Amino acid sequence: MFPNAILGLPQIHLIDIIDIVLVALLVYYIYRMVKGTNAMLFFWALIILLVAWRATDLLGMRLLGAILSSIASVGIIALIVIFQPEIRRFLLFLGTKTQLDQSWLQRLKFWRHNMQNKPSVNYEAYINACMHMSQSKTGALIVFKRENEVEELIDTGERIGAVASSALIEALFFKNSPLHDGAVIAHGNQILAARCILPVTSRIDIDPNLGLRHRSAIGVTEQLDVLSVIVSEETGAISYALGGEIHHGISPVELRQALERYNC
Repeated sequence: MFPNAILGLPQIHLIDIIDIVLVALLVYYIYRMVKGTNAMLFFWALIILLVAWRATDLLGMRLLGAILSSIASVGIIALIVIFQPEIRRFLLFLGTKTQLDQSWLQRLKFWRHNMQNKPSVNYEAYINACMHMSQSKTGALIVFKRENEVEELIDTGERIGAVASSALIEALFFKNSPLHDGAVIAHGNQILAARCILPVTSRIDIDPNLGLRHRSAIGVTEQLDVLSVIVSEETGAISYALGGEIHHGISPVELRQALERYNC
């Protein structure tokens, strides 16, 4: 508890400090979810409105406080409507198997079992394919499944269910192939599906020169726990996206490091 003699301010207790910290964390994570989207302007407007509403309450301005209270009530509904993609992304994050279906002990046992029985992944197949497509400037987009289930993505394309190889991956993205348009879904040594349709990011703060392939690669990593590898059709540059962030112009060594580090 702190002194309250200054300017007649109310006493501040420990619970008040905890309350302020929790609210600050909540605002911060909402800010991170909407950063770079069209909802940013509304976000700041709502913050200003809530601060003004609280100020009128502390100052005893009942009429203005009642008006702001009514506006804030409508704003909450608007918040849900406007932030629907971000709310869906957050719920998808909470709905992953590793967070809902397993206790900490079960996770540890599952991790130990996987580490002891996990087959080695032939990353060379993906790396060599990306290198060859980079040299020939063949556009490609490969999505690597991690923790989330990706059945919804697979259902948008054609199921493959074949062992990954450089020749197969290059054949799938060959411009005359009926399966070249869209994304390939991979997991470990398996090519799960091809010609899959991905969600496109709605962010407005990314490079405007990025095409639909790169925007789709970013969009799917915003909603699912996956890693996307992109080969640019214009420049041949290899990039990867994870968690809504894209890393441009990586080398084959960096691609291998990313695939190994993120357990693709």
